This record gives sequence, structure tokens and C-alpha cells, in this order.
Amino acid sequence: MSRLPQISVVSPVYRAGGIVEDLVRQTRQALETITDDFEIVLVEDGSNDDTWARIAGACQADQRVKGIKLSRNFGQHLAITAGLAHARGAYVVVMDCDLQDDPAFIAALYSKAAEGFDVVLTAQRERAHGLVKRSLARLFAASMRWIGGGGTNWLMGAYSLLSRRAVDALLRIGDVHRHYLRLVQWLGFPVAYIPVEHRPRHAGKSSYSFRKLVRHAIDGWISYSNRLLYASVALGFSFLLVAVAGVVLILVLYFTHGFAPGWPSLAALILTCTGAILMSLGVLGLYIGKIFDQVRARPLYVIEQMLNAPSPRSGCTESAGDR
Repeated sequence: MSRLPQISVVSPVYRAGGIVEDLVRQTRQALETITDDFEIVLVEDGSNDDTWARIAGACQADQRVKGIKLSRNFGQHLAITAGLAHARGAYVVVMDCDLQDDPAFIAALYSKAAEGFDVVLTAQRERAHGLVKRSLARLFAASMRWIGGGGTNWLMGAYSLLSRRAVDALLRIGDVHRHYLRLVQWLGFPVAYIPVEHRPRHAGKSSYSFRKLVRHAIDGWISYSNRLLYASVALGFSFLLVAVAGVVLILVLYFTHGFAPGWPSLAALILTCTGAILMSLGVLGLYIGKIFDQVRARPLYVIEQMLNAPSPRSGCTESAGDR
């Protein structure tokens, strides 16, 4: 336990009891082609099935498998943060648990990092999702590029490798609302990309419902840019210009041809202006809510139990049960 591994693999696991054995087996096979000095960190994110029992069995069978059980569902990105805080490797690979990220590409990630890159991201040629989900993902990526001012390819997956320097820097970021990929690219360390194949889901179905995807998109829009505030100001200014133009038109028509009142158009104008005001207030309220979440300074996650895992390397606030 005192020797630091060369590679750590961090995977958040949620409602994936039937995948754990294959996940550990395939990941271990991929890592053994590189080194025997590795660890696999599985973060159980508040599942209500037998996921933790499966992880516990994997930990008992192989001491290189580490289990971290969160007290409830904190979400994928906070689960990744918990795993990174306990990963001890010189290099840390982050991958989803559903095996759509093929562990066989870990060797390619490691080889690219050996060229001097602190961050190695994966470029997926085509995601193994349905047409609707792929279309929504592209729409979200386009919206995030506009809101964030470009610079980030939001179609990249979380499958990636970080150097120890990059992991330690990322763990110093205290954002409550976190998107792993955005934080990694914000660091500014040298980045490389390798192409990978996105496989069909090994078993089960995604835990991201349409409602969760919409909420995730809104969190992304609000958490990483204040551009929506400027958009609401521009919207209000546009309505002001329309109102001024309308007053001028009414005065001209009144003195030239007379002006007959149009109640339907007036009602439509009132409803439109009211909707714009409420939308702008809603945007402002979301930003205030994010500030409220941040200043409460609650721990990012709470750990209920750990197996084979040492104390975290970072200063993350947490509560831990049995170790």
C-alpha cells in the first residue's frame, strides 16, 4: 500500500452491478500489457442495486482494485473528483464504467503521455448512440461553444489520461458545479488527442434520462460562462428599441392618418415583454443560485465506506466510514 502505482484508472459506477466484473477484467488485462504496478479505483455513486457488493467482491479478489462508496448519488463529475482524490498513480486514466470506452486504448493513452503531454483526450469518430441522442449532443456542443466563446470540443468524452501534475492542479479547483472535461481543458496544460472507437453499451441502459440531460445542459450553460447574462441584457435592449420605434410609429400615424387601437397586437406585445422579463429574471436567478451553492462551502461529496483505498492526496473535505 505504501508503493505508488504507475497508473491509476478511475471509473464512476452507478447502477452497473452487472458490468463490474467485466469492467475490472478488461481493464486489468489492458493495464497488464503496460505494467503490473497499477490500481483500479471504482467509485460507487449511490446506486440502489448490488453494485457495491460487486465492487466489494472485486476488491477482495484483487488488492489493486479500490472501492469508494459515496453516501448518495452526487453525480458523475463529483464521483470522478472523488476518484481522482484517491488515485495515487503517476498517471491517472478516467473512463466510464459502461465499457463503451474500450480499456484496450489505455496503452495508446499512456504512450502519448510519455511524449510529454500532461493531458491526453480521446476523439470519438462516432458515438454509439441513437440518432436523436447524437443530434442533441451536437446541439449541446454547439451551444456550449457559443456560450463559452469556443475553445472546447464538447463532443469529446471523459475517457482521458492525466499526469500527476494535472490531477493535483485539478483537485485544487473548488468549483461546486463541475464538468470534468471543461476543468481539464481550463488547466491549460499541454493536450494531445488520440482517436478511439466508441462501443455499444455492454449491458443495461444509461442512467441519464432526458430530464437529467436537460439539467446537465443548463448547469453547463450557467456554470462556465456569464454570456447568458449579456444575452438577457441584449434581449432587453432589443425590446427597448422596438418600443421606441413603436412609439414613433404611433405618433406619425396619429398625425398623418389617425391611429386605430389594436387590442390583439397590444396583448401580444404585453405577453412578449412579460415573457422576456421573466426569462431574464430566471437567468439571473440561476446565477444567484449557483453563487449560493458555492458560498455554502459544503463538501463536494461524502464517503460512506472505502475498501483497499488510502486517504486522499488532496485537501478535499469529506467524511469517510470504514476503510
